[in-house]
Amino acid sequence: MSATPPAPEHRAKVSEKEARQVAEAAREQDWRKPSFAKELFLGRFRLDLIHPHPLPADEDAQRGEEFLAKLRDFCETKIDSARIEREAQIPDETINGLKELGALGMKIDTKYGGLGLTQVYYNKSLALVGSASPAIGALLSAHQSIGVPQPLKQFGTQEQKDTFLPRCARTDISAFLLTEPDVGSDPARLATTAVPDGDGTYVLDGVKLWTTNGVVADLLVVMARVPKSEGHKGGITAFVVEAGSEGVTVENRNAFMGLRGLENGVTRFHQVRVPAANRIGSEGAGLKIALTTLNTGRLSLPAMCVGAGKWCLKIAREWSAEREQWGRPVAFHEAVGSKISFIAATSFALEAVLDLSSQMADEDRNDIRIEAALAKLYGSEMSCLMADELVQIRGGRGFETAESLAARGERAVPAEQVLRDLRINRIFEGSTEIMHLLIAREAVDAHLSVAGDLIDPEKSLADKAKAGAKAGGFYAKWLPKLVAGPGQLPRTYSEFHPSGHPDLSTHLRYVERSARKLARSTFYAMSRWQGRMETKQGFLGRIVDIGAELFAMSAACVRAELLRTTEAYGREAYQLADAFCRQSRIRVDELFDRLWTNTDDLDRKVVQGVIGGTYTWLEQGVVDPSGDGPWIADATPGPSKRENVHRPIR
Repeated sequence: MSATPPAPEHRAKVSEKEARQVAEAAREQDWRKPSFAKELFLGRFRLDLIHPHPLPADEDAQRGEEFLAKLRDFCETKIDSARIEREAQIPDETINGLKELGALGMKIDTKYGGLGLTQVYYNKSLALVGSASPAIGALLSAHQSIGVPQPLKQFGTQEQKDTFLPRCARTDISAFLLTEPDVGSDPARLATTAVPDGDGTYVLDGVKLWTTNGVVADLLVVMARVPKSEGHKGGITAFVVEAGSEGVTVENRNAFMGLRGLENGVTRFHQVRVPAANRIGSEGAGLKIALTTLNTGRLSLPAMCVGAGKWCLKIAREWSAEREQWGRPVAFHEAVGSKISFIAATSFALEAVLDLSSQMADEDRNDIRIEAALAKLYGSEMSCLMADELVQIRGGRGFETAESLAARGERAVPAEQVLRDLRINRIFEGSTEIMHLLIAREAVDAHLSVAGDLIDPEKSLADKAKAGAKAGGFYAKWLPKLVAGPGQLPRTYSEFHPSGHPDLSTHLRYVERSARKLARSTFYAMSRWQGRMETKQGFLGRIVDIGAELFAMSAACVRAELLRTTEAYGREAYQLADAFCRQSRIRVDELFDRLWTNTDDLDRKVVQGVIGGTYTWLEQGVVDPSGDGPWIADATPGPSKRENVHRPIR
């Protein structure tokens, strides 16, 4: 039986409802373990879940520190970041050096030849190597956080682990292929197919876009749709595919505004035969596998944001002390000093969020799906702001390339490059807008579980009556708890106000009060908009942003208390935590105000006018330098007509 790819006109057409159903089915719906962030959105400040701050086991810390020392030496002596930026490619010898160091197997168990680092030390390693070259950080992260190792670790058979993990640990680079030219965060329309061929194989056809590591990868995780047929459940399914298989063509190596060394491309599959033994999990489980993999995989991205923030702080400190204006260093002019304070305080908080989330991932006592998503969202947004402030502090030199600075005899500081490199993080692994919706869905999960049928137009009156009774019982117990709490008692969390240190207890009381206010606001919104709540993306985004700030404040305070008891700079840590919390509280208060006072309704009317052509007169007086071509490239299945630019590392 031959496998025939679908004709272009058969491309999946799905409604908004169908798309939501696919996403909902893939979402991990059970909460078997406690979650600090989930409780926060419900108005319950569970400080006991994160304090005292968890710590790695001594042997894990020793192994991690030993590798960090080796990696630091490699970064300082073997990575030429200027060359990677100039040539837009990571040299083969650099990648081979990373292989010899064991960097491909940081997260892989030692029994498969990996280093077996904890999540904490894996992320510290990414922050370090990412500061030397963000492109290398992206390569290692994509390989281990979302590439072959992570899904196999969680869902693979023992045979698959024995076959592929030793290769991934030392020699083979892997990539993760989900996105398509016309499919981003809407997997219900996935067009790549994997057709069972009756002889124990699947035949893949389709095109994948933005395949990070895809240009140099040896192994691929590919998400494809298996048609439903006799003996086959069908659905989106995950496969391990050999990149050198017949019919696999890397048709293009993409180029970007930043991360110029990124090996990201377009990969076409034409009649690619994949053995059933290479299927990860069951048919139809691919999207769930992808989303579950990302729960901890997302932590790799804020790790590199932390590294960037630390570098921004170093450059801001050195430059602002050296550069003088009007008789004194620019650091002591308030307009510049406030930016330096923001960078320092935010760097402290981002590291606090990352280390806390990572340690909780290692301990596996808590469900951290929301924490990891918040870390990704907050890290990507705040690191971009820090880099932008650094460019401003550097002035014209911030806009000038490192190569140009060096050519005229000044220190080659790549500030503008860091800004360009960080920008993708607000899009990678779930854009900020998608992260808002993903986290918001989890934040309102408790409400939907008890009152979802009340706002579902397809439910019967009997179902709505049952839901009403269930919701009444839940809210009768829950709502009174949102009126008052420990945040209103002046001596609560007094251990966070040790003698001679700034008072962090006042910030934790603020978090507790704000968590209850956040939960009340969510309830009011659900009561007001009911079934239309999911369309209020502006409101939901602000709810999530408030939660992110409260989580960051909590993490910063808990980290400061840990450092007070374990390090010589505890007082300084308290000062940074205090500065961050005061800055964060201003942002939270503004976000609360904007929940109900905003231009969301007016914005929707303007958008309708823009799309309807009402304001085309406003576009007059310019020319469009864009080239010709379709907005979205044709991805019709079939044989490749282009040269294969796959570049195995030699």
